[in-house]
Amino acid sequence: MTSLLWPPYSGENLPQQGVTVAATQAIFKAMGYELVVDFYPWSRAIKLGLDSDSKYLGYLPEYYSQELDKTCHFSESVGTGPLGFAQLKSKPIKWNTLEDIAQLPRVGIVQDYVNTQEFDQKIRDGSIKGDVSTSDLMNLKKLAAGRIPLVVIDKYVLAYLLANTSELKDVKTQIEFNDKILEDKYLYLCFKDTPQAKKMKDLFDKGAHRVDMKSFFEESLR
Repeated sequence: MTSLLWPPYSGENLPQQGVTVAATQAIFKAMGYELVVDFYPWSRAIKLGLDSDSKYLGYLPEYYSQELDKTCHFSESVGTGPLGFAQLKSKPIKWNTLEDIAQLPRVGIVQDYVNTQEFDQKIRDGSIKGDVSTSDLMNLKKLAAGRIPLVVIDKYVLAYLLANTSELKDVKTQIEFNDKILEDKYLYLCFKDTPQAKKMKDLFDKGAHRVDMKSFFEESLR
C-alpha cells in the first residue's frame, strides 16, 4: 500500500513507520500476510494507491468521506485522531460553529486532505476561504509567520511536528491546539476497486476483529 509522511501515524523513518502502519501490519501479520508500505507525497500516494494498474492495494491512513466512498473501499477502523485547529497562543480564536470560522479571512488546509463533511463543503462553496498548502508543516510555517490565523490539523500531528521538527524550533512555543475540536476522526485503510484489493480488505477486516486495535493504537501513541 502507499502512505505519506504524517507523524506520528505514518512515515518511512518513524519507529515501525508510524502507529497506523504498525497497527495495520500487526493485523495483516495475524492473518498470515506481510504489509509493505511505500511512501510518497500525499496526492501521489492517493493516485498510485487507487490506480487500477498499479501494484498497490490502496493507501493509508484516510478519513471517511461520502465522496471517497464512491471509489474507495474503506476498511475497519485502525484508530482515531482528534481533528481541530492550530493557532497562535497570542491570538487565540474562540468559535462555536463553523459560521464563526467563516468570518476569518483564511484558514490553512492541506491539498487533498479530507477534513469533516461540513467543513469541506464550506471550503468547496467558498463559505470558508481555504489557504491551500501541500503539507501540515507548510501550514504551520504560514501560521507562525502570521499569514493565516488558523490551520486545520490533527492534535497528535501538531504535537509531533512541534516537538520534532527543526524548522519549527524557534516558534514551537508560540503555537497551540485550539481547545475545541472539529471531530474525533476514525482512521481507515482505503482499498481500490479491484477483486484482489477487495479480497485483502475482507481479510484485513476479519483480522481487525482478532486484534485489540484500540489498546494497541492508544499504547503506541504514548
